[in-house]
Amino acid sequence: MKNILLTIEYDGTNFHGWQIQPDVRTVQGELESVLSAVCHSEIRLAGLSRTDAGVHAYGQRASFCGDFSIPADRLMLAANDRLGAGRLSAAARPGDVRITAAAEVPEGFHARHDAAGKKYIYRMLTAERPDVFLRDKYWQIAERPDMDAMAAAAKHLIGRHDFNAFRAAGGKEPETTVRTVFGLAVYAGRDGAGRQTSTLEITGDGFLYNMVRIIAGTLFQAGTGKRPPESVGAAIASKDRGHAGPTAPPQGLYLAEAYYNEEEMQAAAGRRYDAVFSRSTTMLKT
Repeated sequence: MKNILLTIEYDGTNFHGWQIQPDVRTVQGELESVLSAVCHSEIRLAGLSRTDAGVHAYGQRASFCGDFSIPADRLMLAANDRLGAGRLSAAARPGDVRITAAAEVPEGFHARHDAAGKKYIYRMLTAERPDVFLRDKYWQIAERPDMDAMAAAAKHLIGRHDFNAFRAAGGKEPETTVRTVFGLAVYAGRDGAGRQTSTLEITGDGFLYNMVRIIAGTLFQAGTGKRPPESVGAAIASKDRGHAGPTAPPQGLYLAEAYYNEEEMQAAAGRRYDAVFSRSTTMLKT
């Protein structure tokens, strides 16, 4: 019996999220169908994060067990060919999900239960008018946020807190709403057309339902003068969802990396993942 850990990237635009559901297209469902065909046996994936519809991933992780002979590297190649994510050709349109790594791991290893933490990225684009070609990749906003104000607000999020004020209703009820944010980067950049992008990178030991999107909405309010930066600390202390900002849309959210030991996660908290078009950086770390 083999236990395989996958690293997966996907464009979440045309998926109803990660988790398999009846009668709709999901990332888990797509992968399980392909892997079952490749392995000639029924495959069930244990995913790191149940990303919502419209959310993207650079580094989703999933593990599965099976009794098959194909090596992990060949399994990845065969699955990507079926996913339309193999070699490019003039006649083929690339698929929207691709396995970027596959490795055999010890028996009992679980992609979600053994994770020490993960990093998410949230992207905003300031534009005078909506850009139809980027509608699925950024939260498009009309105002240009003040990055210093966003960074000042973000300082209140660092550390171990009860983040109940930053949890949306509707998710699975957690055993505790206490989480640790190890690092947060807030920085501005430019897209190919010279427009300002505003990026958040947040590293933590776990995240509540819609927590990153609520943080993004709250920091955006601070950056546009709709709330003072110190109000973020008051929102945390209140434990009341009504004291935090709006839930930012899913299109700007990316699951970037997963970490399976605390040393790796601590190092990632001080390392910026997304450097494209960046011009200024404020790094915040415990």
